[in-house]
Order: sequence, then structure tokens, then C-alpha cells
Amino acid sequence: MTQIEKDELSGTDTTGHVWDGIKELNSPLPRWWLWTFYITVIWAAGYCIAYPAIPLITDSTKGFLGYSSRAEVVEELKLADDAKKSFLEQIEKLPLAEIRKNSDLLEFAVAGGRSAYLVNCVQCHGSGAAGSKGYPNLNDDEWLWGGSLDDIFLTIRHGIRFEQDEDTRLSDMPAFGTDEILDKNQINDVAEYTLSLSNNETDGEAAKRGAPIYEENCVSCHAEGGVGNRELGAPPLNNAITLYGNSKEEIVETIANARNSVMPAWGQRLDLETIKKLTLYVHSLGGGEQETAALNAN
Repeated sequence: MTQIEKDELSGTDTTGHVWDGIKELNSPLPRWWLWTFYITVIWAAGYCIAYPAIPLITDSTKGFLGYSSRAEVVEELKLADDAKKSFLEQIEKLPLAEIRKNSDLLEFAVAGGRSAYLVNCVQCHGSGAAGSKGYPNLNDDEWLWGGSLDDIFLTIRHGIRFEQDEDTRLSDMPAFGTDEILDKNQINDVAEYTLSLSNNETDGEAAKRGAPIYEENCVSCHAEGGVGNRELGAPPLNNAITLYGNSKEEIVETIANARNSVMPAWGQRLDLETIKKLTLYVHSLGGGEQETAALNAN
């Protein structure tokens, strides 16, 4: 039988419960706490009645007010899609050069292109499109295949050396060492000559020996003076902008074993509208060149 006593120190009755000689005081909760608790219970019951709250087998209760935050979001997304519809239709139908003339349409396309870039291109070209070894910088004026809207569009759509696309952009550099076209001494000399084209310090005698080797084996793609050829995707050799490095060792490695990297043909993965937006975004980064002809990509 429990025995209720009055605690000598606090003057509060005990509950009669004792554990290991410890007696429990009967201290009721403050009234403000109880009323707050009762109000939250009433509020919860009212919420369950007014709003969707109770899960069922395949659905949930709809609530007296019929409100749904999910339905509200769906409606907002529908309004946003309706607002974009006109822009999307224009991007799909208009040539790229015409899109550039419309400032509002261009702003919309570039924003969409940036989103597409962050999903599909950032892994190789970097978040700021500055590229890295083996992956071109898209911010500068040095373009392997041209920096006009037409050229950028074709590169994105059909890729580079992407065998699954019959219209891919092709240019294969011979592996002059692996294929035994040149011996080690010849490769060394033509590397010295290549360094001289960009005014780097070189072995003068070796560079002189490398000049006729360059004329015989390299000029057909990289042109006289190493100015490059965009029709073939052959980079210029007369500046310090390189994909794989411009040290003597790196140039020897390139000549001996070739560098034939591959870019996917995004036309097989992305719709035309997205490719156009990507094109306009890349063109807007700072290195895009003025058009010589409008591209009708319909």
C-alpha cells in the first residue's frame, strides 16, 4: 500500500512511490504548459480535418479546405512552362544568328545553355569553361574548329572523332614515332622547330634540321609558320596556347604518339533546342566570333 507523506524540505506531498529509498514528489505540471499541450492537440485535430494529413492505402485524406502544397507547386510549374513556351518555340524554329539579334530571347537561351553546360560539359571543360590538359578552353579566341555559331553548333551536335556519328568532325594526327614515320632524332629536331615557332628557347641547329621535316610532314595540316587549319582541326603552333603542354618533352610525346581525343556527338543525346542553347552559351563566354553566315538548323 502506498503511503503519501509531506516532504519536509519542500512541503510537497509525495506520490507514495519509493525507489531505493528515493521518494517521488507529486509536482504537477504548470498550468501554462498543460494549456499549451491541450491547444496543440486541438490544433493537430483541426489540421487533420482541414488539410490533407491522414495517409490511406493509395492516397490520403483531402481535408475540408482541399488545399495541397503539391498542387500549388504543380500549378506554379505549369505557369512557368506556359511563360517559357513562346521562347522555346522561337529557339526551336529560328536560326542561331536570328536568336542573337533578339536580346530577350538570347538572354533566355544563354541561361538555359548554362544549365545544360553544367549538366553535360563541366566534367571535361570545367565549371568556368577554362578547360584543362586535353580539354580546350572555351573562353579564349583560340578555336580548333572555329568559334562562330555555325562552327560551335556543328562541333557540339556531331562531336569530334565520334565514330557513332557519320557527320562527326574528323582529323587524325599520325603517330610519327609509333608508326615509324620519323626516327627519334627527326622527332627531336621537329620538336625544336615547333618550339621556335612560338618564340621559345630552342637548339638552333636542331630547329634548322627540323624545318624541312616540318615542311614535309606537318605543313599540310598546321600550315606554313604553324598558323593551324580550322578546317582540319589542326591547332596553331605559333603561340603558347596548347592542349597538352608546350614543353620539349610534351611536344615530343605529341609528335611521337599523336593526340586524337574524342568528344561525344551531343546530337544523339540532347534535343535540337538544347544544343542551340548550349551553342549560344559557349559563344557568349568571350571567345565567340562574329558570324559569316547564318545557320539554319531546322
